[in-house]
Amino acid sequence: MSDGKPIEPWELLASTCTYSDRWLTLRSDKVRLPGGVTLSPYHVIEVSDWVNVVAISESGHIILVEQYRHAVRRTMYEIPAGHIDPQEEPELAARRELLEETGYGGGTWHPLGSLHPAASRFTNQVHSFLAIGVTRLGQPAPEESENLHIHEIPWLEFVAGLRSGALRLYEANQMSSLMLVHLLAQKSDDPAVRRLSL
Repeated sequence: MSDGKPIEPWELLASTCTYSDRWLTLRSDKVRLPGGVTLSPYHVIEVSDWVNVVAISESGHIILVEQYRHAVRRTMYEIPAGHIDPQEEPELAARRELLEETGYGGGTWHPLGSLHPAASRFTNQVHSFLAIGVTRLGQPAPEESENLHIHEIPWLEFVAGLRSGALRLYEANQMSSLMLVHLLAQKSDDPAVRRLSL
């Protein structure tokens, strides 16, 4: 129950960089909670912000990529996504990732907002975008670690697959991007956006 008082932040007593490479920094903090309890170590993972793109082609198909994810040892369907480079604006990163992963670009872009994918441990945010009317501009140019298959699925078929369980996006942050699309569709006056309600 709330007593009406604001929640106090934890007090940072000490912080050590335990590991760092080009992908992430593992920070081990010593913190004191408002009640006086000390936690040590409390691990925090610092990584770059990343972007998610819900891309809809001129023919009304959602563009998905299929790839193997070693951490969970499974092949997954995903929306195009990737890390933001240093000094890069989120929308420019989103456009770059879509083009690199799928060869698609152009269209009309709508920023959907930014969320923390795992605020208990990760410092970053994921920035979501909707791109409507994208077209094939060239061949994909994925990174060497990416072996991608590209799928174009009619939007209504995709939504039916989500509802039935026949098609899943198993990354929670990607499902949140779809929810942001749904929320935008619910309030939009644009027919092209409104039809994307889940």
